[in-house]
Amino acid sequence: MNAQLQMIPQLQTEPIQPQQNIPRWNLALRIAFRFWMIYLGLYCLATQIITAGTDIPDPATLWPLRPVIFWTAAHIFHVNVPLSFGGNSGGADCMFGWVMTFCLLVIATAATVVWSLLDRSRENYAELHKWFRLFLRFALAGQMIFYGFAKVIPQQMPYPSLTRLLQPFGTFSPYGVLVNSIGSAPAYEIFAGCAQVAAGLLLIVPRTATLGALISLADMIQVFTLAMTYDVIAKLFAFHIMLLSCFLLAPDVPRLVRFLLLHRTTSLSTEAQLFRGVRANRIALAAQIILGLWLVGLDCHDCWGIWSTRGGGRPLPPLYGIWEVEQMSIDEQPRPPLLTDSTRWRRAIFDYPDRMAFQRLDDSFVPYGASVNLPERTLALTKKDDKNWRASFTFQRPAGDQLILDGRMDNHQVHMELQLTDRNSFLLVSRGFHWIQEFKLLPQP
Repeated sequence: MNAQLQMIPQLQTEPIQPQQNIPRWNLALRIAFRFWMIYLGLYCLATQIITAGTDIPDPATLWPLRPVIFWTAAHIFHVNVPLSFGGNSGGADCMFGWVMTFCLLVIATAATVVWSLLDRSRENYAELHKWFRLFLRFALAGQMIFYGFAKVIPQQMPYPSLTRLLQPFGTFSPYGVLVNSIGSAPAYEIFAGCAQVAAGLLLIVPRTATLGALISLADMIQVFTLAMTYDVIAKLFAFHIMLLSCFLLAPDVPRLVRFLLLHRTTSLSTEAQLFRGVRANRIALAAQIILGLWLVGLDCHDCWGIWSTRGGGRPLPPLYGIWEVEQMSIDEQPRPPLLTDSTRWRRAIFDYPDRMAFQRLDDSFVPYGASVNLPERTLALTKKDDKNWRASFTFQRPAGDQLILDGRMDNHQVHMELQLTDRNSFLLVSRGFHWIQEFKLLPQP
């Protein structure tokens, strides 16, 4: 009989993790959790945090938030001009973004009061916290990976364009100084991007999420500081990314203080499991990793597409370069390079396949849409703000560094003879990196 019973297959049951006895949260902790869950959740749902890398506009610019923001701006802050907003206005420092932040603070505060009155008997929010933590982990990871790849494949701050090389430094805005200085050092930009991508990857895995949040916080402190000191239009957004990092780090702060500052032993971090069953948790972990890999692939693909079409890997136009206008005539009348002549061009700059710019003698630039037909040797120009405006030229290249343009522009016959400028003549381009740099010593008396 016993032998027969042993032959019956035993029912395999999935091991169940014991339910932890979670202590009661104090009143301040419960109220703080309610507020930050509502506020950070609303901010993530209203801004590009959930739409990064897509063409979807910020939900804050849509109904029902948009009319609330407009009403608040007009009646609370007495803004008399229409609010301007675009695809990512919710996270920007424009008036729309600031008013939206105020509205979310008011909504979160009111909702926290109502929630606290209706749920006074709740001992803790451990179950809700682990799911909201999961949401914030991937919200933060998505931002770090997206902006990280935008630097690893350096298109967020590209190398200075030909037009930028010609601009006097004093004409740069503080933001222009920051972008072009980092863009002129691609190795540093790639390094900074690798740190952000590493933080995003660590946030995806529950065991390494704390380290990922620490790196994210350190990185975003730097970004926020740059935004505040160089007037970058990312102050609000960078500050809120810091808040997401702090929320994720909050449960580990006592442990980190004891270990890093007090030099005392501390317990290991215990990441709350999403489910009680071991198999369910393994499936959840696999799903998180797959989602993380999807984010990596999506952001890498998008950034590479921008790099190869509009960034440093874009195809160069046939007339690429900075061309000095050595001789110019209008209606067969020679135009000497006089500073008082606003119709005389100083340079022609071809940097992108679909546009170019002329530089006046006062160093100002006039941009045009450009279309070059190489077999027919023609150049067609358009204006962005005037759909009916057209100019057409034929060109000759007697030599690789010489260009002759003939055509009609603004109802005048124009003739130009141009000389190509060597791009390496700019120290920013040719200086490069040096291990050894000698001091310039003063001559001996």
